[in-house]
Parts: sequence; C-alpha cells; structure tokens
Amino acid sequence: MITEIRWHGRGGQGAKTASHLLALATMETGKYVQAFPEYGPERSGAPMRAYNRSDERPIRRRYGVLAPDVVVVLDASLLEEVDVTGGLKQEGLLIVNSETVAGRSRLQSRFSGNILCIPADRLASEAGSRFPSVVLLGALAAARGEPPLDALRDAVRRDLGAKLSAAALAANLAGLQAGYDAVHAPQAARA
Repeated sequence: MITEIRWHGRGGQGAKTASHLLALATMETGKYVQAFPEYGPERSGAPMRAYNRSDERPIRRRYGVLAPDVVVVLDASLLEEVDVTGGLKQEGLLIVNSETVAGRSRLQSRFSGNILCIPADRLASEAGSRFPSVVLLGALAAARGEPPLDALRDAVRRDLGAKLSAAALAANLAGLQAGYDAVHAPQAARA
C-alpha cells in the first residue's frame, strides 16, 4: 500500500534534503520510492514543499502529494501562513517542529488525527547541527516505525558525508538520533 508524506518548510531549512534521505533509506528496505520538491518563489525563506512516496510496487503517480498519510512541518510559523493539514488523512500524523504548537486548538479543529510536537530547533542546536530537518527525519522514522534508524544513518553518511566536515556529519547523526529518541521520551508532546 502506498505511503505519502508531505514536508512543509522554508527554502534553506532542509526539507528537500530530508525527503531525499528518507527515500534513500526507504529504498534500502526494498520499496519503490519517490522524493521531489515543489518550490514557489525560489528564494531562501520562502515556503516550499517536498514529497515522498513509497510502495511495495512501482509508483506511477507523477504529481504532488494531495492526500498525505503524514505531514512534517519544519517551521511552526507556517501554521499561520499555509494550510499544512490540507488533504491530510484524518487517521494521519502531523509532526510539527515546536516545543508546543501555537494555535493547537485551531489545528485540532481542522485535523482530528495525531499531532506530534518535536522541539527540533532545540534538539538540533544541542546536537551541534543547524538543521532541524534531520531531527524531524529521526522523529518521523520513530513515529512510523520505518525506515530503520540504521538505514537512515547510512543514508546520511552516504549522501552528506562528502558534503560536510566530519564534525558537521557527526552533529547531523546526533540530531537524527535525538529526533528518534524524542518520540519515545515520556514528555513527547502529543495531542
């Protein structure tokens, strides 16, 4: 059965990279995958989306994700600018980069599924990374139970290893682990 994920972020926050890393790790589990971005005005800070699809069979769809199973929001300020829950399946999952979601009741009135708040900015900073997207990638894997964390680590090493210094790579791997662990922590903010 096909799984569809939509990422909401701002240009430069790493939504496209997180989507790509998720596809690489998922592909290692033997599934067919898609990962692609959709930009509005291509500039740093502008709202953008990235998409993932995975399935046991070849994927023939070639358009943006309209009815996602999961939505990941890298910047909570987008909750006021973009309809991030548009099309999100009622039994779906909304993951938001936030200590607590401002406007939680407004979100809950439009979306009755699970909302998971992950303090990704803080966790990334504590890990020494600039990118909350990697933290949210770890949280997504933990919340869904796939792909395996080891597959994500391998994808990060393969894709980012040649682009980052050893210290930056280690920080991103630590951020990935922090996001994964945050979902299982007793204080994980769920609605």
